[in-house]
Order: sequence, then C-alpha cells, then structure tokens
Amino acid sequence: MLYDSLLELPLFQGMSRNDLDEVVSKTKFGFVKYATGKHVVREDEPCTHLYFLMSGTLTATAHADDHSYSLDEELRAPDLLQPEHIFGLHQRFTHTFTTATPCSLMRIDKAEVLRLAQSYEIFRLNLLNIVCTQSQKLMRHPWRPQPPTIRQKVTAFVETHSLRPTGRKKLHIKMETLARLIGESRLNLSRELNAMHSENLIVLSRSTISFPALERLRG
Repeated sequence: MLYDSLLELPLFQGMSRNDLDEVVSKTKFGFVKYATGKHVVREDEPCTHLYFLMSGTLTATAHADDHSYSLDEELRAPDLLQPEHIFGLHQRFTHTFTTATPCSLMRIDKAEVLRLAQSYEIFRLNLLNIVCTQSQKLMRHPWRPQPPTIRQKVTAFVETHSLRPTGRKKLHIKMETLARLIGESRLNLSRELNAMHSENLIVLSRSTISFPALERLRG
C-alpha cells in the first residue's frame, strides 16, 4: 500500500522496487489525517518537514506583503507542499494550507530528507529537478511579452501568483487595487470582468473574483 502511494509522488518516481522497499523499511514517515477546515501549516511557519498530500483537497492561501489582496487555490492529491522552502534563504512556508475535504498527509523531517538525498540518487535528482524547474520558470517571468489585453493581464496576474497554473482559484481584491496593479482603469477592468462573468469564465462577488478553472481563460 505505501509502496504504491510512494510511486505516485514525484520525489520517488523512477526508484527501483528494491530501493523503495528499503525506503519504506528505514524511513521515519509521519502519517496524519485532518477533518475538513483544519490548518495543516500556516503562512510563515518554519518549514521543517516535507508534506505530501496523499488524499483529499487542500486550499492554499497567500497574502500580499501589504495584505491588500490574497489568493486561494485548490490543490488535489497527490501533491507536495512547497519543497523549495525546506532549504535556502527563506525556510518558511509562504502559504497557509487548509483542508477543503478530509485529507491524509505524509510528512518527512529535514534530517530524513537529507538522508534520502544522500542515499538515493533518484530521490536527489527528483528534488533538484523540482527546485530547479521552479527557479527557471520564475527567472523567465520578467522576459515574457506583456499581455496586450485586459483579460490576458488578469489571467497573467493570477497565474504568476499561483502555485499551480491550472485549477480553481479565488482572488480577494478590490477592483481599484487590481486595476492599479495591472495598469488599467477601473472602468475598463470592470467592463472586462463583467464580460468574463457573462461567459461563465469567472464568478464576481464583492471584492472577490472566483476562477472555476484558470486554464479556461487561456483557451
């Protein structure tokens, strides 16, 4: 059972059966279950463990530094919660992760992560690939062409603030704030958002824009 679950997780993919058997027998895994509406980790909490979402759905919430807006997004199992923050300059979570459904998670502390990385080349390469891929994507952001339309600007704004480029998102923001951040007038932004609402691409409510599936805006 655990063997099959590990194969679904990116850090263990490609490992041999013998290596996985050894990992299962020698690694100190922690297993936790949460009911709906419980915090798994909070924003700015020290990242001392790797958390693997094994089943269920989480809501990941992040705030602007000045708390003028925030973004909620849905993460579905299997997933890995911010592995890039277990090492490096800022070893704290940047999001609060809350259970949207009952969830099961597996966690491994930093000492075990280091041991696995030292002992198994595949694990080490998978971890490096995850961190390097994210770094390379972030480095390309300033070089992308600026979106020409309001709709594309809104899509790009949400995408660059998201952990994942697809799925359900909810942006809590005032219209004036979003207009300023994307360099458009409040009136023109309001017209475009209402058009998107009419096309069932978003759902508008007071200071909230919900995206049922962000990828639909790029279709």
